[in-house]
Amino acid sequence: MSTRDTIERYAHLWEAPPYPHRWVIWTTPAESMVFDRQTNCPEFIDDEATLHEILRRMREVGAAESDEYPGNPCG
Repeated sequence: MSTRDTIERYAHLWEAPPYPHRWVIWTTPAESMVFDRQTNCPEFIDDEATLHEILRRMREVGAAESDEYPGNPCG
């Protein structure tokens, strides 16, 4: 599978309607990740280069980004 195919597999992360924000970028001191507010969990993306490209595309379309926990309380 090519890198382009791998990245396009995640197209829903930046092509989704901007409101309400389901997919957001959560920036922690250690890393930035894609967070799914519907499932209240980060989206696992195992390839660093793919993750950087996904984050770039999400930022390009104005995805919400925060350094505060973007989900609902766990419990």
